[in-house]
Formats: sequence, structure tokens, C-alpha cells
Amino acid sequence: MFKCFPIPFCSRNLEQIDKRHCNLTTVPDDILRYTRTLEELLLDANQLQDLPKGVYRLTQLRRLTFSDNEIQYISPEIGQLVNLEELDCSRNDIAEIPDNIRHCRSLQRLDCSGNPLANNLPAGIIHLRQLNQLTLNDVSLAELPREIGSLSNLRVLEVRENLLKILPDSLVQLPKLESLDLGSNVIEQLPNHMGNLQSLKELWLDSNELHELPNDIGQLKRLQCLDVSENKLTFLPNEIGDLESLTNFELSSNQIEQLPSTIGQLKQRLLILKINSNSLTKLCNEIGQCLALTELILTENTLTELPITIGNLKNLSNLNVDRNQLTHLPVEVNILEIQS
Repeated sequence: MFKCFPIPFCSRNLEQIDKRHCNLTTVPDDILRYTRTLEELLLDANQLQDLPKGVYRLTQLRRLTFSDNEIQYISPEIGQLVNLEELDCSRNDIAEIPDNIRHCRSLQRLDCSGNPLANNLPAGIIHLRQLNQLTLNDVSLAELPREIGSLSNLRVLEVRENLLKILPDSLVQLPKLESLDLGSNVIEQLPNHMGNLQSLKELWLDSNELHELPNDIGQLKRLQCLDVSENKLTFLPNEIGDLESLTNFELSSNQIEQLPSTIGQLKQRLLILKINSNSLTKLCNEIGQCLALTELILTENTLTELPITIGNLKNLSNLNVDRNQLTHLPVEVNILEIQS
């Protein structure tokens, strides 16, 4: 449990103030005295409705967090916080991010999630060249900045639960991007040259309107987790087999009729394959080459038989084939020590 302590007698050299979970309705005046020394101000989970001007005069701040409040407005004076490295304003009632945020050139982590942003991101956002984590989940975002590729240090980009339909071409120009979460939007097509994202380890595309995956997705040699569940896919490109680092592959709730035989090329790393609620009529023999598999979910398809090569999957601990049209399981499956 967090506790609040009175600070009038604290040293004027105070560097951090933690006022999280303190039921504050206003920012205490005492906090605003530390203009020369305060580097961290944590105001999360209170009942604040605004930030006093004095907060924007704390020019030594490196970390400012006020998530889970009722704040409606960020002043353009935010641009005075030139040393700021982390800003978390998530889960408030903020309608607009001021363009003056462009002056926060030291900013590395920005989280604006869970705010009712009336407009798209300010143009100034692309000047934050030190950003390595940008989190914009559930902000009614209709588009990303065309020049988002300018954020060359970005490692994590989260824009889940928005209104994105088209992605800018420059998205694939983020050389350090490791995690990209585009889930729960209305995206119909991925930009060309997705294979350029050579650092990508996690790609979340679930709950969109995708009809196909680009062939060059196979160039993502470091990709470990790929979630394309709840889309409109009817097939997978053969290049899926080139994802040599893939461990988790989620394909649930699409319209896929068969897996490409190249799935067998994922034999060394693939641990989890979920392809439930699709239109599979047959499972390719090459699935038996995925020797590292521990979980294979085939629920709610139209399978009438399973290949005997499944018997090769000695590491399987969970095989689910419920709600198919199977009349029997191969002997090779019965001898596996699994939950089926």
C-alpha cells in the first residue's frame, strides 16, 4: 500500500516525490517549490482534474506520471520540460496533445492510452527522435503520422483498440522496432515492405480486417510472436516457413482452409500453434516436423482425420481437436502423453 507523508520539512534538494494513490484532488503547493532539483513526480491514481502551471516550471523533471486521474487538459507549457524522459498521462479525459510536446526532445517513453483524443496526434510528435516507446491504445486514433518512420529509435509501438484502417508507408522504416501492436483496429492491408522491420520480435494484428499476409513477412527473421487471430484470412503465404525464430503463432477465428506445407520448416522453435475456429478440412503431414510444439489447438474446424505424423510430436502437452468431424484418432496420437 502507498502512503503519503507531509513534505514541508523535506530537503530543498528533493529529487523524487511519489504521491500515487493519495486521493489528491489538487497538486499540493509544497511540491512546486522544488523547481531546481525535482526529477520525478508521480501523481498516478488520484482525483486530479488539472495540473497547476507550477508543474510546468519543474524544468528538471525527467519523469512525470499522472495516469488514472480526471485531467482534461495538458498545457502547451509542457514544452518547457526539455529534460523529460517519461510522460505517462494514460487513462484521463484529455482531448488533445499539444503540439509543443515537440520541444520535449529528451522524451523516451510516452503513454497517452485511454484518453478521448478528439484529433489525431500533433505534427510535433515526429520531432521526438529519442522516443523508444510510444503507447496510444484506445484513443480513437484514425491515422498515424505519415512521417512516423522519423522516430528511428522507436522499439515499442502500441496502437491497439483504435480506428486505424490504413497504415503509413514509413512505418516500415523503423529499424529498431521490436514490438508492434496493431490489434483491434480495422486494418485491411499491411504496408509494402513489412520485411524491412528486421528487429521485430512481436507482431500483434488480431481483430482486424486482413484478407492476406504479405509474402515478405518471411523476412522477419527475429519474429517470435505473431498473432493474426480474428481476421479474414483464407490462406497463409508459403513464406511463413521462413520465420525461423517463431515460437507463438495465433491464427484463431479466420477462414483458413489449409496450412502451407512450409509450416514444417518451423520445427526447431515453434511451441504454440492455435488455429481453432477456421475452415481446416485437412492438416498437412508436415505438421509432424514441428518437433518443438507443446500446444496445438485445432478446435472448431471441419477436420475428418489427423495425419499420423502428429505422433512425432513428443513434446505436445495440449492437443485440442474438439468440435471437428473426427471419427477416430490415429494410433500414433493415442500413444502420446498429452491432454487431448
